[in-house]
Amino acid sequence: MNAFRAILVRDLRLALRQGGDAAAVVLFFVLAASLFPFGVGPEPNLLARVAAGVIWVTALLAVMLGLDRLFLADHEDGSLEGMVASPAPMLVIVLAKCLAQWLLSGLPLVLATPILAIFLQLPAEGLPALLGALLLGTPTLVLVGAIGAALVLGARRGGVLLALLVLPLTVPVLIFGVAAADAAIAGLPARPHLLVLGAMLLAALAAAPFAAAAALRQAVE
Repeated sequence: MNAFRAILVRDLRLALRQGGDAAAVVLFFVLAASLFPFGVGPEPNLLARVAAGVIWVTALLAVMLGLDRLFLADHEDGSLEGMVASPAPMLVIVLAKCLAQWLLSGLPLVLATPILAIFLQLPAEGLPALLGALLLGTPTLVLVGAIGAALVLGARRGGVLLALLVLPLTVPVLIFGVAAADAAIAGLPARPHLLVLGAMLLAALAAAPFAAAAALRQAVE
């Protein structure tokens, strides 16, 4: 737990000192979602139908923006080698870095969602389900992305390779995230979709740190 807390606090402090990466993720999320009404038209019923999908797609892309740098800075300055050689399990280190990444990129997106929901005319009854889906889905995206970030570490054009590896794996999260909001809007229970998202999160928590840790050890060797 001491190692987990130390890595988490370190990553948060480094990110807050720089500040630009976290702000860029939120700014991209807001600007990208705000462009859709100009493309599909301002008609309220049309916007209400696509609002949940627009928010989820832009959230997915926004989370992807920072994933290629999840381990890159530590790899470049040699910190990653020290982490691998330290007594702390790599599993704990990966989990701490993923939590820091979610706090910096995923949680701000969730907090910004109500504003975008109003702008995109999302019906009020769909907002709680959408927020719940994002709270369950965005950590899953970060955990799955951590595997890709570890696999492409040190590769040229790692961001492009990361997107090619990770995006197909995120489709189920996207589908059930949108379905939860759509079900709530239609007056149907969103609970089954949220339970599936919760199961995906648990599966990612169980598997992703092990896979990412193994890829990081291979990258360092």
